[in-house]
Amino acid sequence: MNPPIRMVLVEPSHPGNVGAAARAMKNMGLTELVLVRPKEFPSPEATVRASGAIDLLERARVVDSIAVAIEGCGFVLGTSARPRSANWTVLDPREAARRAIDEAAIRPVAVLFGGERNGLSNEDLAACHALLNVPSDSAYESLNLAQAVQIVAWELRMAAGAELRRLAPEAPVATPEQVANLHAHLASVLAQIGFTDQRNIANLGFRLERLLARAVPDEKEVQILRGLLTAVQRTIARDAGG
Repeated sequence: MNPPIRMVLVEPSHPGNVGAAARAMKNMGLTELVLVRPKEFPSPEATVRASGAIDLLERARVVDSIAVAIEGCGFVLGTSARPRSANWTVLDPREAARRAIDEAAIRPVAVLFGGERNGLSNEDLAACHALLNVPSDSAYESLNLAQAVQIVAWELRMAAGAELRRLAPEAPVATPEQVANLHAHLASVLAQIGFTDQRNIANLGFRLERLLARAVPDEKEVQILRGLLTAVQRTIARDAGG
């Protein structure tokens, strides 16, 4: 198994976990590791813990932001151990793996894992289409980073081996950049027509952003929506000149 699924560790603080995560990935046939602002890398401890997966560490990319880490991906999953205030779509590892394998047949997929201390913040999760939550005992819900990677990697391998495929969609999922451009276009049109949510104006942009993420639009749907927004702008300009 070598699907185009990118495992992204965001601000890992313990190099041993980076090495153990690389070993877990290689065990399950995953090869693309990206580190976002690691505290220490490369590291002798990471190399020791990687054991036979040193080649994954050598190929690992170190980047400065999540945006760079997920560049070129379609579907993006964010792991989270705690509930969120927004209306997130939450998948267990099995559901998430099946969805990821299906999406990876169209465009690369990214799975984000947060740092050992605080996990992923809401800001980190802004580009994610859904959350992945590993069910655990309520008395102790905190998973070690490398253990979380191992669980997700195993589920991905099982999903790939079972060849669970839905019918391919008409178009690939829109990239985070395409969705961000749609959001900016929508915000611009709302400003032009003077629309604001007076009851909750501070959260309007965030709620629209989450709505678009939950919808998981494909490229054609984004094009249709942007075409509609452009038509609205033309009508506004015509009426203003009228």
